Amino acid sequence: MPEQANKPSTQYDLLVVGGGINGTGIAADAAGRGLSVLLCEAEDLASATSSASSKLIHGGLRYLEHYEFGLVRKALAEREILLNKAPHLISPQRFILPHAPHLRPQWMIRAGLFLYDHLSTRSKLPASQRIKLSENSPLQATFKIGFSYYDCWVDDARLVVANALAAKEKGATILTQTNCTQAKATQQGWQATLTDKQGHTISVQAKLLVNATGPWAQSFIEDNLALSSPKKIRLVKGSHLIIKRRPVFNQDAYILQNKDQRVIFVIPYLDDYLMIGTTDENFEGDPREASLSEREKNYLIQVYNGYFKQAIQANDICADFAGVRPLIDDNENNPADVTRDYTLEMQWVTEQSPLLSVFGGKLTTYRRLAGAAMKKIKVIFPALGPEWTSKAPLPGGAFDPQQWPALTNKLARQLHWMDAPTINRLLKSYGVTAFTIFNHANSSKSMGIYFGHGLSAMEVDYLCKMEWATSADDILWRRSKLGLVFNEDQKQILSDYLNKQAIPSPLSFI
Repeated sequence: MPEQANKPSTQYDLLVVGGGINGTGIAADAAGRGLSVLLCEAEDLASATSSASSKLIHGGLRYLEHYEFGLVRKALAEREILLNKAPHLISPQRFILPHAPHLRPQWMIRAGLFLYDHLSTRSKLPASQRIKLSENSPLQATFKIGFSYYDCWVDDARLVVANALAAKEKGATILTQTNCTQAKATQQGWQATLTDKQGHTISVQAKLLVNATGPWAQSFIEDNLALSSPKKIRLVKGSHLIIKRRPVFNQDAYILQNKDQRVIFVIPYLDDYLMIGTTDENFEGDPREASLSEREKNYLIQVYNGYFKQAIQANDICADFAGVRPLIDDNENNPADVTRDYTLEMQWVTEQSPLLSVFGGKLTTYRRLAGAAMKKIKVIFPALGPEWTSKAPLPGGAFDPQQWPALTNKLARQLHWMDAPTINRLLKSYGVTAFTIFNHANSSKSMGIYFGHGLSAMEVDYLCKMEWATSADDILWRRSKLGLVFNEDQKQILSDYLNKQAIPSPLSFI
């Protein structure tokens, strides 16, 4: 488990339950404003919804059709801020929208893109435009006209980890593999029981309990706290396919209209893949068990094949993933029509035991959500410090994107035995922190065991010590995306290495 800056007590201002993007964002913001913060996560950081997104920081072009102008405006403003905060994790991405006249007329698309360009200040990304599609396009020849616009790609799981690191830098205690099994409201505040994977328990006190459990927001209130939930959650599953990138594709992403009025993204993924998604399906059951259904797979393949020259089939799929979005139940019949906006609900269980619950939300607006949470809790903490997250880079992100070529060359000189794809991955994962992680490396041998595909024991040790990784899946799927290229033997060697490490109980940091 990562080292903590100071040995914490068992009394906190905030106990945040949930280690997704909203929980870590709130923890970082609150810690930076002077509050003592403890965050607990039952599994790994970003182990549910926050690592199963479409990997986009975007305004949500299709939300305009549902008249959610406020949500789009907020998201577009955040897009600009987040580009500055984490240039290693977030990068501009051009999208091509091929025009299908039978689905939406040109005037409607033009109007939507005009709004998208002007609902918020746009200083870093080019404006949208109408384009002619050339014969070299991967799209079928029937598509002659298209529209281009820009949004941003993001490494979603690493964005969560970066916020957890920011929280830790500000003094917060972050505990993974630790469940808040029970919390009781008393006249002295919240008395909570935390339980780790080995069954060890500890009791902590907090002035405010923050429920940032995502898909479990309603059940946490009803089951763990034995209270009535002020909002109902609707679980909607979204699934994605990953295929090898075809040679005809360049770095453009595509947004495909479908006859059901939904849109599907086809996005360059890492260096060699395309990601296709997402779906919208009502879901019941344990969100951690969500998986791609046969119907979703056929749906995504059908939409893709309706647009591109080179058709795909099921055996082209390299990997897939599914996540469950915790949306506010607004009684819409179509899951795609349910709002992606968030709401924050404060319940005063006793006069001294307030509960703040997060319902809904999306990756792009996490920082704004955290800021709204700070406004809500100022009545509890009147000495709360000022807003600080809009200007502060996330760990690793303190550089100008124009420095990227120079940083790449510098790291390549420092780690001269590494290949270019690995250098690129390290910079995209850690930003300028990469120079510190590998500061003492002077040869490939000095980095310890080599697990394959650029992953060394030196990097694995860093991830376990500083980034809360405890398993091969934590490292291969959330801290990196090397799970796509590791074979079973390599995964087993990594697992065996981790099993030999003396990883203490997370509760030892309390």
